[in-house]
Amino acid sequence: MAQLGKHSTLEIVKIVDFGVYLDAKDFGQVLLPKKYQPKDCEVGDKVKVFLYLDSKDMLIATTQRPRAQVGEFAYLKAIATSRVGAFLDWGLDKDLLLPFAEQKRPAEEGRSYLVYVHVNHADERIVASTKIDRYLDKTPAHYKSGEEVKLIVAGKTDLGYKAIINNEHWGLLHNSDVFQALKVGQKIKGFIKQVRRDGKIDLVLQQGNKQEMDKFSTTLLFKLKQADGFLPFHDKTDAAVIYESFGVSKKVFKKSLGGLFKQKLISIDTDGIRLI
Repeated sequence: MAQLGKHSTLEIVKIVDFGVYLDAKDFGQVLLPKKYQPKDCEVGDKVKVFLYLDSKDMLIATTQRPRAQVGEFAYLKAIATSRVGAFLDWGLDKDLLLPFAEQKRPAEEGRSYLVYVHVNHADERIVASTKIDRYLDKTPAHYKSGEEVKLIVAGKTDLGYKAIINNEHWGLLHNSDVFQALKVGQKIKGFIKQVRRDGKIDLVLQQGNKQEMDKFSTTLLFKLKQADGFLPFHDKTDAAVIYESFGVSKKVFKKSLGGLFKQKLISIDTDGIRLI
C-alpha cells in the first residue's frame, strides 16, 4: 500500500524520457525522476521508493533514503531558517520543514535537533516537530522484562539517559547500567529492565541472560588463549574498564568469571585471571 512519507514497493507502469511512472494505487501514477530510475528497468518491474511532496507540492517518488519516515524520530541538522521555520537535512533533495509552531525552542542554523516526522493534515505536508511529548504514547505500556526494543537516545539527565522506545514510549537508561558513550539521536538496541508501578520504564543495553553469558564465556576463554593464559582483569575491575575492553556489563563479566571458575577452567587472582 502506497503511503505519503513511507517506503513503498511500487510497479513501473510507464517509461518516459524524464523517468518512469509508478502505480501508487489510490494516489494514481507517480513519477520517479530519471536520475533515480533503476538501470535497464522495464514496465512491470517493482521499485522500492519513498513518496513525498516536491517543491511544487506534487507527489513524487525517490529511491533516496530519508533518515526518518513519517511516524519516526530522528536527530537532524538545521541547515537554514526562514520566515516559516527551519529546514532540516533529512537525506532528500528537498529539505524537511520544522515549522515555528512545531518548535519547542527557536531552531538555530547549524544545530541538530531530535524531531518527530509527521504529516500536517491541514495541508498534507510532511513536517518535523521538536515537541516530542506530544507524539509519544501516553497509555500504559505492556512490555515484558527482558524484551528487546529499539531505542533512540533523547538526552542526558542526572539519573541517566532518556530514550524513546520503539518510537512510542519514554524510557530511562540509568547511569549505573550504562558503560559506553551515548549521543543524542543514537539508535541502539536495548532491553526492558522493568515497567515500574508508576508506569515509568527502566532500560538496559544488555540482558545479562544465560545465552549472553555463555557467549561471553567462550569469548573470554579465546582471549585468554591469545594472551598466553593471563588477562589483568578480575571481579574488582572497574565496570567502565570492563565495558571498554570487552563490550559487556560488569554483571555479565562477573557471572561469566564465576561460571568458568566453577568449571575449573580459570583461576582468579589479585592481579587478574589465569587459564588453567
